[in-house]
Amino acid sequence: MTPQTRAVTTAALGALVAVAGYVSAAGGLGLYPLAAVCAALVVVFAIGWPGLAGLPFVPGSAAVVLLGGVGSVAVVTLTPLPPYLQHLAVVLAGAVVLAFVNELLRRDGRLRLVESVAGTVAGTVLAVCVTGWVATARAPGGASVVVSGAVALAVGSAVVVLDGRAWLVYGVAMAGATVAATGVAWLLPDVGTLAGASLGVGVGVLVTALHALFDRLASLRRRLPSLAVAVLPVSVSGILVYVAGRVFAQVSVTGMMGVLP
Repeated sequence: MTPQTRAVTTAALGALVAVAGYVSAAGGLGLYPLAAVCAALVVVFAIGWPGLAGLPFVPGSAAVVLLGGVGSVAVVTLTPLPPYLQHLAVVLAGAVVLAFVNELLRRDGRLRLVESVAGTVAGTVLAVCVTGWVATARAPGGASVVVSGAVALAVGSAVVVLDGRAWLVYGVAMAGATVAATGVAWLLPDVGTLAGASLGVGVGVLVTALHALFDRLASLRRRLPSLAVAVLPVSVSGILVYVAGRVFAQVSVTGMMGVLP
């Protein structure tokens, strides 16, 4: 898969998250469309991660990442009261246990044992990050934050593979993500333009950093690792959007308290 194809795939997935977030808020379907999209992203990432990380026992590592990621999406979706990420520690602890069980099931001499455990746990953590989208959408006004962040991700990913000097392309990608998030924040309620611009900058930095980190890996010549890299920015952006949404909410509350008599 070429870098251009991966970037277009990431942009399309970001747009899909934006649509799912908007439908979840306005369509009367609750969180289920967005949760379903996040679970599907986990499945694709779990299948490709062992090949991307060069893990020795592909089926077992993929199963651990899949169970940890899908389980975390289910837990965050079904947690009745905030904070909605409160049970993720339990899911991650269970995934660590499963990572060791995965090693016990190996019959290949358990070569590269430490690397296998570390890579499996790291993949699970990256998959769990996708729950940030769901947790953000559950907060008051969070759907607008989800749409703003996802659109910024889509635009930044589409721009990051343009031809030109790397520093210039990355600058344009960050600028595009910032403008996109600012525009969406201006159109939608509950997100100020300054907050949207800040979110766009953060997402743009993340997209360009991940592109620079993974662009030249030899494993990306294969389809499944390439799909994992295409999904990775969407997954990791989830936790970034969640943190940004919490910060914006806190700043908003503090500002309101400051003007109260």
